[in-house]
Amino acid sequence: MIFHDSMANAQEKMTQVCLFLEQYHLPPTPMNYHVAYTYISKCEAALNKAIDSAIREKHTIDSIFVEHLYFEHLNKGHKTETELLNNVDGALTNLSKVTNESQKQFANFAHKVASCVQDLDENNIAKSKKAVVQLSHSTDALLKQHQLFKAQIKKVRLMYMKSQQQLQHLRKQHMIDPQTGLYKRHFLNQQTQVWLAKDRSICAISIQINNLSDFTNEYGDIVGEVILNRVAKKVRKYVLESGLPGRTKEQEFTVLLADIETSTANVIAEKIRNSVEKLKFVSSRGNVELPRIQLSLGITKRQQEQSFDELAYKAHLAAQKAHLSGQSCFTSA
Repeated sequence: MIFHDSMANAQEKMTQVCLFLEQYHLPPTPMNYHVAYTYISKCEAALNKAIDSAIREKHTIDSIFVEHLYFEHLNKGHKTETELLNNVDGALTNLSKVTNESQKQFANFAHKVASCVQDLDENNIAKSKKAVVQLSHSTDALLKQHQLFKAQIKKVRLMYMKSQQQLQHLRKQHMIDPQTGLYKRHFLNQQTQVWLAKDRSICAISIQINNLSDFTNEYGDIVGEVILNRVAKKVRKYVLESGLPGRTKEQEFTVLLADIETSTANVIAEKIRNSVEKLKFVSSRGNVELPRIQLSLGITKRQQEQSFDELAYKAHLAAQKAHLSGQSCFTSA
């Protein structure tokens, strides 16, 4: 996004951006500033619509939500980069298959040339001898070429392995939240669209840590991060093979599950809750046991929702209802 503001307009917008960041307790990172400045400038209609809707519905506006907005509306190259990664991955895979097949063909061809010697005319010794010499020279040349090709294949394979590692690293940067190791919100959004296109049923579980801010305020940011990571680890343990666990807010996770009923989602949610409740933390100061982690979980199954945001918000409301009613888990009808 290129802005053409005068210095006076830019300074006025900067003041509004700072107020926006302060209002929603957002750190002044380049990404948060970029999204806020674009919002204040009102030059990206879809972005403004998303933020205005979040404000109107009193949704949480935090760094996770802002990052989602950035990838969805401002990072225009994100989708292209993702497609490019997939295309390069496929091209490298095909190249590996082709080189393996070519290696076999070269070896077979050399074998066929050598076997042709037996089919020469035995009644014409001079002609046969000349043919043998020519075939021998051709075979030697082919074998040398074959050795060169094998060496080239080895280089290609090494490049392929290195490229695979680079692709995996890039995928991880695009998909994984670095703090918790769970999927980013924009990846869950992409996967939801894939499942919707295939008309698959989808369940969502919202997992909210009710007292995370209490840990942070009372014991510091490090303890808060430890609590967050331990809960994320439990979530990942119980759903990574059957669903997609993601971090969708500062202190909330959302799990996507395809082709299951809410009763199964309830079982998974209960396992997560029981596992987290068993966690114990002891303060290094005075060996005092810290309070238990309090979770609220909400479960919903897609009905008419057409996006991840709609589905996640429905699960979020169910978790809030569980919290307000004193339940540990609530399933939305």
